[in-house]
Amino acid sequence: MSNPTPSTANGNDSRHFKGDRSPCGPSRVLHVRKVPIEVSEAELVSLGVPFGRVSNLLMLKGKNQAFIEMASEEAAITMVNYYTTATPHVRNQPVYIQYSNHRELKTDNLPNQGRAQAALQAVNAVHSGNMTLGGTASGGDGTLMPGQSPVLRIIVENLFYPVSLEVLHQIFSKFGTVLKIITFTKNNQFQALLQYSDPMNAHHAKVTLDGQNIYNACCTLRVEFSKLTSLNVKYNNDKSRDFTRLDLPSGDGQPSMDPAMTAAFGAPGIISSPYAGAAGFGPAIGFPQAGLSMHTMPGALGPLSMAPSGRMTLHGMGPGAVHSVLLVSNLNPDVRVYGDVHRVKILFNKKENALIQMADATQAQLAMSHLNGQRLHGKVIRVTISKHQTVQLPREGQEDQGLTKDFSGSPLHRFKKPGSKNFQNIFPPSATLHLSNIPPSITDDILKDLFAGTGYTVKAFKFFQKDRKMALIQLGSVEEAIQALIDLHNHDLGENHHLRVSFSKSTI
Repeated sequence: MSNPTPSTANGNDSRHFKGDRSPCGPSRVLHVRKVPIEVSEAELVSLGVPFGRVSNLLMLKGKNQAFIEMASEEAAITMVNYYTTATPHVRNQPVYIQYSNHRELKTDNLPNQGRAQAALQAVNAVHSGNMTLGGTASGGDGTLMPGQSPVLRIIVENLFYPVSLEVLHQIFSKFGTVLKIITFTKNNQFQALLQYSDPMNAHHAKVTLDGQNIYNACCTLRVEFSKLTSLNVKYNNDKSRDFTRLDLPSGDGQPSMDPAMTAAFGAPGIISSPYAGAAGFGPAIGFPQAGLSMHTMPGALGPLSMAPSGRMTLHGMGPGAVHSVLLVSNLNPDVRVYGDVHRVKILFNKKENALIQMADATQAQLAMSHLNGQRLHGKVIRVTISKHQTVQLPREGQEDQGLTKDFSGSPLHRFKKPGSKNFQNIFPPSATLHLSNIPPSITDDILKDLFAGTGYTVKAFKFFQKDRKMALIQLGSVEEAIQALIDLHNHDLGENHHLRVSFSKSTI
């Protein structure tokens, strides 16, 4: 094949490019567009090294383009799959990566390749472990001091809303390529270790995010450098994720990777994303009470800036992107366990579908992520974010056949009080239910008979040792537990006590 000169390389790849889809089949040579003119060779090489060894580089500075050659086609495929979802940013500018129609780069006879080869050797050496990374300082000009780690330790304080691995990825991926995340609870605090591809990304994230609130007045980020220089992730699930290794198992008994995340990253054998919107992308979602507004998929955040109030703000996200209305298909599940339901509208022509308006977009997101794909009455529930921003009540005199109900004044709302402990007890559906508000006269046999008499299989039951107002009950299946929650939450137990039912993270 002929050597790719800047003109032919650019001409071939640019001419075939249409929109944002890769025009060519997989190749280990990747075409990078919209490269800022001041970008260095090392910065471009750093885009590729998280996915494997970068074997060659050709920069076309006058055309704001470049070609990156990976050592293997497999590494190139993983890289394109990742960056299709999480658009990479270099010098705060988005760059776009697609397969090239070249199979290899032959740059031996081209001028000015000395800097590229030096960058290849230096960056590959760092990531292969031949140079040591650790420490915390940066130079006065923003450059790294020797020894800085690419791994951050994150503590989330005032955890009144749940913070997931995906939320952390969305926030921190604005500062560079996030390779791995491990979340855990230590000293009753939600913590995480997060590894970037480049120590400079870790430095910028720490400086910007330390002390910031994810949501207004709660979920405060404490960010510091870890003593670790690399993370070893064994499982891809809701607790840990290696974004460069989609082949990792979910772990025995561990929740599997979220289907939308897996599909977006191009893992084989996964059906299409359950979220509404373009293939592999979640719908736009925002947190109206938050300093952050974001999309539900990583890399979709707008540019970060600091508002005068000191909170983080994101450009490019208007109020219209905030949706708290869900479209639920195949029956009407009880989403009250994930937030306060304000209004419900059963669709006139499709009565198995309903629009459910939650108190805010965060609660809608929680209900969707936990209930979509669950089974109820033998049918799979489908929950997506609706295009509607509110559920309209019928006008006075308008015939509605009772299909629209307003529950905004309901006394059953669990999350109305800011900082309520209920925010800390939100879990996905499970066969074990948490029961509370039990009066002293109620015995374990009475509660077991209540569930069994309603048609459920009671496998185990126990009161909390320190507080007999609470108990755990294990039913025959997750589907049974969902239905039991719908039937028996707020059940009158006498003595002015109504049973409170929620999903438990514990087993008996």
